[in-house]
Amino acid sequence: MLQKNHDFWFSEYYMDDDVKLSLKIEEILHVEQSPFQKIHMLKNETFGVFLVLDGYTQVTEKDEFVYHDMICHPAMAVNPAIKNVLIIGGGDGGTAREVARYSTIQKIDMVEIDEAVVRVCQKYMPSTADILDKDPRINLMFKDGLQFVKDAPSSAYDLILVDSTDPEGPGEGLFSVEFYNDCFRCLSEDGILINQHEGAFFDGDIVEMKKAHSKIKKTFPIAKVFGFNTPTYASGYWYFGFASKKFDPVSDFKPEEWKKFGLETKYYNTDLHRGSFALPTYVNQILSSVEA
Repeated sequence: MLQKNHDFWFSEYYMDDDVKLSLKIEEILHVEQSPFQKIHMLKNETFGVFLVLDGYTQVTEKDEFVYHDMICHPAMAVNPAIKNVLIIGGGDGGTAREVARYSTIQKIDMVEIDEAVVRVCQKYMPSTADILDKDPRINLMFKDGLQFVKDAPSSAYDLILVDSTDPEGPGEGLFSVEFYNDCFRCLSEDGILINQHEGAFFDGDIVEMKKAHSKIKKTFPIAKVFGFNTPTYASGYWYFGFASKKFDPVSDFKPEEWKKFGLETKYYNTDLHRGSFALPTYVNQILSSVEA
């Protein structure tokens, strides 16, 4: 925290502390050291309530809809028949909220390692976390996601959404070949995996993106990357990975079937779906340098 002119500021630092994003703190709502990470719940006039874990902004009321639209809806528009969903992480509840909007989904298993994150979001960010104790299809478990998929039955899920923090601390194991192999086994033949795939602008993020992409390419026959704009993430542009046993996210895209769900979304739409997989040249060059 930085005090300037009697104001308090939160700053998230990038690239060995020579670049930062700063938000003026209107109110400190909650501070806690859980067994896994340091948790801050803060409030800013523009971005509203926001969650910080170990110094990194995870979600804000103002722009959370971007991330949560894009982690969920593209997969549903490629395979609208998805019934059984596993969410790894996602303690703020936003991913579960978007998945639960589909009445056709029968089961949502959500595995979050840190109960403290869920509880603080339920208290201070109900716009994302309220759903967690209101939809009977959501089975919320406070467990290690790495161990959960290792023990899960084969072909148990049609969709796995890895809503993890960066590949360090509690999220580190969720970027391993072993984890992706277990996800592959847990997915049905029509299964899709969506994972948090880091950024492609700052050097440290590029390294982690290439590592993740390489490991997924070793595991899945189809492995693509798609992007989205989130103002509070490093560089403002972030990526998800789309991996599948059989579906290509563009050639197997079913926009008319998805529109039949009748969902109103703030970021995702069927035109954007195609465009999100059309990556900038420098990102294509980064990904093309990755060997399976």
